Amino acid sequence: MSTEILVENTPVYVGRPGLESRGGIIVIHEVWGLVDHIKQVADRFAKEGYLVYAPDLLKDMGIEKKVTPELQKDLFDPEKRNAAQPKLRELMAPIQSPEFGYKTTESLKKVFSALLNETDSKGKVAVVGYCFGGTYSYNLAVDEPRLAAAVPYYGHCDHSVDELRQITCPILAFYGEKDETLMASLPELKNRMHEAEVDFTAEVYGGTGHAFFNDTNPFSYKREAAADSWEKTLAFLSQHVG
Repeated sequence: MSTEILVENTPVYVGRPGLESRGGIIVIHEVWGLVDHIKQVADRFAKEGYLVYAPDLLKDMGIEKKVTPELQKDLFDPEKRNAAQPKLRELMAPIQSPEFGYKTTESLKKVFSALLNETDSKGKVAVVGYCFGGTYSYNLAVDEPRLAAAVPYYGHCDHSVDELRQITCPILAFYGEKDETLMASLPELKNRMHEAEVDFTAEVYGGTGHAFFNDTNPFSYKREAAADSWEKTLAFLSQHVG
């Protein structure tokens, strides 16, 4: 069963388990916003017994209205990507500001507190995020000491070692081997995580690129990697959330 609520001013899609909740999960969308694909992911977690909050963190940007399906396809089509990227950069410029980052993380913390209050006596909440959501999964892990676990999919993490030392939960991160920018920064991220003594595991899937989990994108989706990462995510959440 799914519903929609407001947490402060943030719209949240809620996936509710049929029986008693095993705990809570925040699902953070890609840069395209809270589209149907992310709602379906939230529903999948709910079917596994979790109470799921999927906030719309780009509600004020209107990105889902500006980024057409054609533009999304062009961005993942090797023959059309270069022509499409300037349009994407123009649309995404507002979310690169420090002010947006601070505001968005604060909104996430409020969503976390609301979900924590609604979970059962176990009181454990994790975060799973994709792309934009992967980046903000790292941000929430740094800023929310009550977080039980974090699962960022192909997210960017530029936090310093001192900031990473604030993380109290284990992290399972997923990457595609062909996602060149993130792969180039991964060795250094591992070093910073190690120095900060964070329980950090990175899984890299060969032959895949960015957004390999998104089954609505025919250019990026990789069935085997998506299925394997899903099973590993469920096992990780079962271990650390319930």
